[in-house]
Amino acid sequence: MFLTVLTTLNGMGDLARLLKESWSLVEEHQDKVAGYFYARIFLSYPDLRDLFPVQMDVQRARLLGAIVQAVQTLEDPERFDEYLRALGRDHRKFHVEPEHYEVVGGALIESMRAFAGEEWGVEYDQAWADAYAVIASKMLAGAEADPNPPYWYGEVVAHERRSRDIAVFTVLPLQPLDYRAGQYLSIEAPRYQPRLWRTYSPANAPRRDNTLEFHVRAVGAGWVSSALVRRLQVGDMIKLAAPMGSMTLDRRSTRDAVFVAGGTGLAPIKSLLEELTRYNRTRWVHVFFGARNREDLYDLADLNRLAARYPWLSVVTACSEDPTFPGEQGDISDVVAKYGPWKEHDFFVSGSGRMVKATLKRLAELQVPSVRIKYDSFSE
Repeated sequence: MFLTVLTTLNGMGDLARLLKESWSLVEEHQDKVAGYFYARIFLSYPDLRDLFPVQMDVQRARLLGAIVQAVQTLEDPERFDEYLRALGRDHRKFHVEPEHYEVVGGALIESMRAFAGEEWGVEYDQAWADAYAVIASKMLAGAEADPNPPYWYGEVVAHERRSRDIAVFTVLPLQPLDYRAGQYLSIEAPRYQPRLWRTYSPANAPRRDNTLEFHVRAVGAGWVSSALVRRLQVGDMIKLAAPMGSMTLDRRSTRDAVFVAGGTGLAPIKSLLEELTRYNRTRWVHVFFGARNREDLYDLADLNRLAARYPWLSVVTACSEDPTFPGEQGDISDVVAKYGPWKEHDFFVSGSGRMVKATLKRLAELQVPSVRIKYDSFSE
């Protein structure tokens, strides 16, 4: 947890206690805290408004996620440090300057104080100031050490609608963009939704021609995903930010692997599979691909071609809302549990937040060690 990490980093049990106590005072007011936070920043520093998108609904909802949730799942100092440095590199895309960190820290504490009530005390101010100082210093260090540009421009060289809500498109960055299979990066489509960034995983391992393939589902009223699926065209220019994420292969592992994908969460799984095709000779790999209906199994033909070509690869598909589908029925997490045993396997899980959570719960019931599970979840 976030508090455990900070305790480890600072060696102060009191800090963890104070953060936990103070957070409990404002937790149920997260939306109001976020709204107040941005209001304070824009009133005091109007020029900063240009760094943010016109539509602020999603941005407000993500405020405390960016500051707190970003480190809640990182339970050791090394991963905590690595994540925040990567986050600092990523935030260069917003044209964030060092002085902006101080502005954000002050507004954050003031916003929490405003909604905490009379129980908020000066010791809580200091605890959050200390915690934020650690976060800011590591993010700044990551940004300053990055020799790359804040973002890359890329040209859309192919775009294909695979279903009513799903598109697969290919981008050619104008400069080489280094990343690892399984990582994700942020995309902005400035022609359609300027200053709105969303994270997506390339569906291919790094290639000699530098192209990146993306799988995107238009999610509800999602501003960016809808634009990428329904409006993006060949020839359009998009922006790509620094790669992040640790759902990558460990070539030292000799364990067999299980990939669990829900919907367009298949993208990073395909990236990892492509890397494996370049060197794997000894590991059996099982792919479980789930969707609501057969139309959402949008890339099944290519998966089956891979399985036919590589004897070490098997593919199991499932639909949760299509009773006529000839494959497995039900949620993919339940389908995985029907096979196995899995205690000695490495797991990679990718999909919606709900799907990932259900799969992690089921893997815990199957006694798969958590240290052998890597995962990413995406939502608009």
